[in-house]
Amino acid sequence: MTDRTGGEKTAMDGTDARLSAHGVRLAYDGRTVVPDLDLAIPDGGFTVIAGPNACGKSTLLRALARLLTPQAGQVRLDGTPIGDLRSREVARRLALLPQQVATPDGIAVTDLVARGRFPHQRLLRQWTSADADAVDEALRVTGVADLAGRHVDELSGGQRQRVLLAMTLAQGTGILLLDEPTTFLDMAHQVEVLELCRRLHAAGRTIVAVLHDINQACRYATHLVAMREGAIVAQGDPAGLVDAALIERVFGLRARVLPDPVTGTPMVVPLAGWAVSDTATEAVDPDAAWPGPIADGAA
Repeated sequence: MTDRTGGEKTAMDGTDARLSAHGVRLAYDGRTVVPDLDLAIPDGGFTVIAGPNACGKSTLLRALARLLTPQAGQVRLDGTPIGDLRSREVARRLALLPQQVATPDGIAVTDLVARGRFPHQRLLRQWTSADADAVDEALRVTGVADLAGRHVDELSGGQRQRVLLAMTLAQGTGILLLDEPTTFLDMAHQVEVLELCRRLHAAGRTIVAVLHDINQACRYATHLVAMREGAIVAQGDPAGLVDAALIERVFGLRARVLPDPVTGTPMVVPLAGWAVSDTATEAVDPDAAWPGPIADGAA
């Protein structure tokens, strides 16, 4: 059961969700980015958080990963406030792939992926055959087994991103948090990474990704969270959620929303020259004739 602003009813209070945020206020250097937000991540779903730049998407993801402590409210993992859990315990339950990952110069692909097993190492439990199997499986699933002996700094952007995903998978967690995993990739490599995420989701993992491309979000997400100015504007299945009014409200952009000719999912087509300012009040007419581009200097 869903509604336009609340999304799935079972996800609203977070009681049945492994990962959830409750009344969180998030800030950097005294500046509040997210004033008061509730969110429950549907278990087993492919959740995409989308919205304009600086709306709080990545900030929220960092809080869900326990990299940012809320000034108010709390994030819960498996029913426990995430701040009460040890870092190693959190890392055994969820894995984060941030936007930028610094890798040591000259490190081999296998050695980098093996670092994903760190949360499972202890003083009396060093490298085991289970760790080796987890690394081999992560290399296989992400399609980079043939790159195992190469240095990471020799790889293309798409290859490197798949290797970083393999490192994240090697942690062996059921929840994956991905912060803009397609950034800086060309179109083919973006699709490659998102198709991999789709397969991981189909295999049973819960995935939460921040994406800038709303059409990619609509195509791959089972649950879309639309944000603006630190608040959730709407959430739910993209098929019943995304329309011209939502795109204007979230992105300040007038557009038509059509069925994707390949998948049937919503496809946003911006109307040329029809960007909307924050103070615009004219209603969107999705059936209006195509206006064509506005000439230079036109009012």
